[in-house]
Amino acid sequence: MNGGVAVVEALSCLSAGAAGWCATCLWLERRATFLQRRILRQSAGVEGGLPLGSSSQGAADMVVRYATGLSRRLAFGVARPLSFGSAVRLSRGGRKRGSAWFAAHALKAGLASDVSPEGFREAGVRLALAFAAVGGLVGAVLSNELAVLLGLLGLVVGILAPRWAVRAIEVGRTAEVERHLSEMLEVVALGLRSGLSFDRSFELYAQHFSSTLANSCASASRRWSLGLATRDEALRDLAASYGSDQLTRVVENIVRSLRFGSSLAEGLEAAAGEARAEHRAHMEERVAKAPVKMMMPTGALILPAMLLLVLGPVLLDLAGGF
Repeated sequence: MNGGVAVVEALSCLSAGAAGWCATCLWLERRATFLQRRILRQSAGVEGGLPLGSSSQGAADMVVRYATGLSRRLAFGVARPLSFGSAVRLSRGGRKRGSAWFAAHALKAGLASDVSPEGFREAGVRLALAFAAVGGLVGAVLSNELAVLLGLLGLVVGILAPRWAVRAIEVGRTAEVERHLSEMLEVVALGLRSGLSFDRSFELYAQHFSSTLANSCASASRRWSLGLATRDEALRDLAASYGSDQLTRVVENIVRSLRFGSSLAEGLEAAAGEARAEHRAHMEERVAKAPVKMMMPTGALILPAMLLLVLGPVLLDLAGGF
């Protein structure tokens, strides 16, 4: 009897080890494929909308990757929109408003070339159905009312998930610009002070830095070097791909200075100092808002426990007296 139990335990350990080994191999293979695609995208200068290096936006990245794959499958005819999706698209006015919102925010999030409006809408429909099903199943374990409530909650969350993901990535890209804009301006100004042209100074920053902004600058530099766009158009497209008013002002000043031949190095140095000061002020504002934001979880989690700890004995004494 003991020998049979030992054999079963040994077989269970072997099967668990084999499953873990297979899962590890699969994860390593997917990780290697992911890194290869990232290197190819960076070497090609395609800094598409997927901020693959962002660790603080994991959920948003997952939603955007799902929408990207769905857009490609819909474009090639591999997948078809759900029948419920055509009903959700509803009126032409609602579809136009959704497409206009996506076009405006997808460009600033860098997703215009990766996610199509159809894929964006279809991702919302499928995520809504999936979250509603999961919420209904979880709620059904306790009660029918809770199943309906969680199902409706999952439906709303799934519909809003693509918009939330696009907005999160847009905000992340704007923060990336604020963090690296002064660095880019100082490098370009240093190149101009050294006697280099603007094109060469701009390319110098793109070649020797590995930030998201540097990849975007490399793509813009490559576009006007190959004649795909003029320098002014490439710079303006670079500014339009980020939701940063400061970058837009800097680009317009650069275009104006290059067109009229005014001094550019001094203007870039002044803009770099302004960008650094604005970024510092923004970070100080975020730090100042942190205690206010901590009041909600403090009041929701800690305060009830403290009240129960302090008033619990008093209430028990009162209850015993009655």
